[in-house]
Amino acid sequence: MDQMLSQLGVAQPQPRMISNSNQMPPGSAMSGPPIDRERIYAWINELTNPETRENALLELSKKREVVPDLAPMLWHSFGTIAALMQEIVNIYSAINPPVLTASQSNRVCNALALLQCVASHPETRSSFLQVNIPLFLYPFLHTVSKTRPFEYLRLTSLGVIGALVKTDEQEVINFLLNTEIIPLCLRIMESGSELSKTVATFILQKILLDETGLAYICQTYERFSHVAMILGKMVLHLSKEPSARLLKHVVRCYLRLSDNPRAREALRQCLPEQLKDATFNACLKDDASTKRWLLQLQTNLEAPPVQAPGGMPLHQQ
Repeated sequence: MDQMLSQLGVAQPQPRMISNSNQMPPGSAMSGPPIDRERIYAWINELTNPETRENALLELSKKREVVPDLAPMLWHSFGTIAALMQEIVNIYSAINPPVLTASQSNRVCNALALLQCVASHPETRSSFLQVNIPLFLYPFLHTVSKTRPFEYLRLTSLGVIGALVKTDEQEVINFLLNTEIIPLCLRIMESGSELSKTVATFILQKILLDETGLAYICQTYERFSHVAMILGKMVLHLSKEPSARLLKHVVRCYLRLSDNPRAREALRQCLPEQLKDATFNACLKDDASTKRWLLQLQTNLEAPPVQAPGGMPLHQQ
């Protein structure tokens, strides 16, 4: 997930769960001699053995950024995906009631890091969606505990979905729109940590940037108003605790919503005042792209209304 977060502008590393652990978080960059492919194959085989699985998860999660074809190797190896899914399902009993420990969180996040690798690869992504693997992560996104093991679990799970939407593929958007990912992201955007909020907002942004996604969210008053309400709450929070990296994605979501005629008309009435005045001038002084998006948003909302057929009603009926 670190690669995706860096592309989002998140500079800080993922949180580490255990201060006295020698484990490294999933996706840690490795330097040194060339990769020993025989060792990679051996670790993959060790995933199917419960006795050796934990170490194999750790070692493979370290290598996933430096082995370009790790995803196909994992997907086409007998029993490997089943072993990863067993790791996911085994942790369900620890999330309700919320008793997840740091070591449990580290272990399942290593499995999630390998699933993110599979989700990111063009050869395995479609199959990953066809067997509905993302749905098995949604229980983790439903959790609300603020402890670090749970936050790490949510953040890594969001990273898998983020890896999917980052591809800008229609198949991914169509899949997600048939799931509960939008309300899940909205809840995390409202109450998660800054890192989780950033990734959840990025996912919503990528859905909105797709024509089908934008039409889906603007199809009914209820969908649009829920998104607008959460974005408005985020703007209010950001006015008190500024974060340029999070504000960037919030502004981009608003700008994309303004491309829909009905949503644009509604935003003329509900756009937060903080996006109209100088509230964020200091926060955005070094961010030319976000300042440009904000100016374009204001310009779009000042344009004369255009009557659009169908779509979202301006007011709740």
